[in-house]
Amino acid sequence: MDREFAAPLNVPALARIALMSPTHFTRSFRATFGETPHRYLQRRRIERAMALLRSTSVTVTDVSTQVGFESLGTFSRTFRAIVGISPSEYRARTRPVHVPVCFVKAWSKPSSFG
Repeated sequence: MDREFAAPLNVPALARIALMSPTHFTRSFRATFGETPHRYLQRRRIERAMALLRSTSVTVTDVSTQVGFESLGTFSRTFRAIVGISPSEYRARTRPVHVPVCFVKAWSKPSSFG
């Protein structure tokens, strides 16, 4: 999921890869990672979108497509739910700062939904 976050992934396909039933996969995933596979995937996509919004001038629509969202509305709603502001506001508030990458990753990682 971390490597193929932009691909259309779903629980049945992931469960087949893990050689589990979809229900058992979801239960095991939640027990291990503390969230459902769907939420984990959305958080990973938003983390990548945050990086793209900080470091590129690509449009918000293109960023949403690049990270795997099919709808700009869904992307914006999910981004706001996780980060607390819209993608455009996030881009406007972030400025390039010369900070070690490890600190940027720690500071910018969304912790959970809402």
